[in-house]
Parts: sequence; C-alpha cells; structure tokens
Amino acid sequence: MSDMNNFLGGAIAAGYAVAALFFLKFYFRTKDRLFVLFCVALLMLGSTRVWMVMLDDPDESHYLYLVRLLAYLMILGAIIDKNLPRRSTKAAE
Repeated sequence: MSDMNNFLGGAIAAGYAVAALFFLKFYFRTKDRLFVLFCVALLMLGSTRVWMVMLDDPDESHYLYLVRLLAYLMILGAIIDKNLPRRSTKAAE
C-alpha cells in the first residue's frame, strides 16, 4: 500500500507542477500578478506532496500543513487583490 501512496503522491505533485506551468504561461502573456501568485502557490502545494513521499515518518508531516495553509492564503490573497478596485495614477481634477 505504501508504494501506491508514493505513486499517487508523485502524480499529484506532477499535476501541481503542470498547473503551475499553465499559470506561468499566462503570467508571461499578461504580466498579471494573480497568475504568478497562483504559480508559486501551486509549486508550494506540489512540494509538500514530494516531501510527504520523502518523509518516512508520517508524524513529521504535520509541519507541511503550515506550508499548505500559506499556499491557500496566498491564493486567497491573490483573488482578493485582483478584485480590489485600483487607484488611478491620474491626479483628480
């Protein structure tokens, strides 16, 4: 059963990496900060899966949930930042 968990953890990490590259592509096209924050958050989530596979002791993996929390907060912050009204750089007349 452990081999199957390792395989699925690697597959999930690869999925996160593909999604991160997808958002990175859109960042280079639009230069929108939302996409780069999504990319970084997905890379963080993928790295937690890799570390969970590499750690033999499941009791040590609870620190990785803090990294996941940070990634989810980064996604939430990116969405909030995108939806906030922008101030105009043009002086009010």
